[in-house]
Amino acid sequence: MASAFGVTVDFIDLELPRFIAAGKLHCKINKVAGVLETNRPDARNAFYQAAIKQGDFLLSRIQKLSRVIDL
Repeated sequence: MASAFGVTVDFIDLELPRFIAAGKLHCKINKVAGVLETNRPDARNAFYQAAIKQGDFLLSRIQKLSRVIDL
């Protein structure tokens, strides 16, 4: 991959983890095998994750409201 982009392997080793951690690349680095494994999230999975997050937020707000009402 480094030769395809015209950079050194060390540069790739430094830059790829930053992009992966920031969520800009959806992949894993397998240094032993020397490959980059992609795992592209689909729209259905993203929708599911957003729904779970919103549900957790709503439940938290309802619990806080319940505590205020009980006082």
